[in-house]
Amino acid sequence: MSIGSVQFHPPFTAKRYTNSSYPYSPVKVCKTGKNNSGWVLLNFPKPHNMSRTLCLVNEKVGLSQISNGVGDKDGIIIVDHGSRRKESNLMLNEFVAMFRDKTGYNIVEPAHMELAEPSIKDSFGKCVQRGASRVIVSPFFLFPGRHWHQDIPSLTAEAAKEHPGIPYIITAPLGLHELLVNVVDDRIKHCLSHVAGDADECAVCAGTGKCRLY
Repeated sequence: MSIGSVQFHPPFTAKRYTNSSYPYSPVKVCKTGKNNSGWVLLNFPKPHNMSRTLCLVNEKVGLSQISNGVGDKDGIIIVDHGSRRKESNLMLNEFVAMFRDKTGYNIVEPAHMELAEPSIKDSFGKCVQRGASRVIVSPFFLFPGRHWHQDIPSLTAEAAKEHPGIPYIITAPLGLHELLVNVVDDRIKHCLSHVAGDADECAVCAGTGKCRLY
């Protein structure tokens, strides 16, 4: 099932729940699993000074809010397309190291959708091996094309089959995020500075000779 751009696994069906014991509206009860155990999705009314909160709770354990932050037991997989060019694949490792150092997240692994190792399946297993109780797959892609709609969900679902009981989510790609404007602007300015002789080649262009006027 998907809610906006968020996908939950395993899939479940939802129906309205009107029991007055749940004070929030709208409320949905979702059935999943062999024993038809239930999950409740709550869309809280928006207080004057807070944004709406989406909760996912198991009916068997009672009402509890799922944190919208990354916890110590979350495993993050940053997945790119993958390349036959070794240097390109190594850059993902460098980015993951930067991401881990910047965020302080405990479990962060790289993965390539195809053409190179580690695969999504490999990294999913490594996250679980390192103690993850939930896996967050973050596509290192610009826009939501076929790979985001079909390939990555399919590969992740296949990987999850070997780890029953471990939920996962596939987040949105980078998309039209305003911070990307700063990144693109920085790249343009740095390359122009290099062409003018005022800066060295950046890590992406270093040794390629491509950052020049033609």
